[in-house]
Amino acid sequence: MRVITGTARGRKLVTVEGTEVVRPTTDGVKEAIFSAIQFEIEGRTVLDLFAGSGQLGIEALSRGAKEAYFIDSAAVSIKAVRENLKSTGLEANARVVNMPFSAFLKSTRAVFDIAILDPPYNYKIIQKALPHLVEKMSENGVIICEHEKECVLPHDIGRFEIVKVLRHSRTSVTIYRPKQTDDEDSGKEPEA
Repeated sequence: MRVITGTARGRKLVTVEGTEVVRPTTDGVKEAIFSAIQFEIEGRTVLDLFAGSGQLGIEALSRGAKEAYFIDSAAVSIKAVRENLKSTGLEANARVVNMPFSAFLKSTRAVFDIAILDPPYNYKIIQKALPHLVEKMSENGVIICEHEKECVLPHDIGRFEIVKVLRHSRTSVTIYRPKQTDDEDSGKEPEA
């Protein structure tokens, strides 16, 4: 597992060993995620919810994100995140929180431009997190969910809707963006 591009390009990252629920994102899936948002990362605030080893948030920082929040409830994951941030030299712009996702989303005052959710598969965690997450997103925010391809996510969640689903082998990546109004879709200015 490595950082694909940016200031920490090529740096190897440690993974969380000895747990069934941590499943590192493959390079192909990571490349697809960051290709979808490549022009939206620089200077943005990123949330790596269910951080695991932190590789997705670290990739965002490496590509110029202003700051990244790494949230995980497992102490072993938090240890790996801190190790990876130190080895990549990106810890200055990172906020690492050892807390269940629901408690974090209820308590944080942060607003996120990009949120990446990559929880353990087969637990229906994304469906539980999305309603609380949309309240913490910026006006033009983007939510990216990595999940097993059999997982069915709601088309609409609050002011967000699915705009794209990328499929890679056994994994799917669902991208949510704010809903477009009819005026935005047509490119016309709203009438006064």
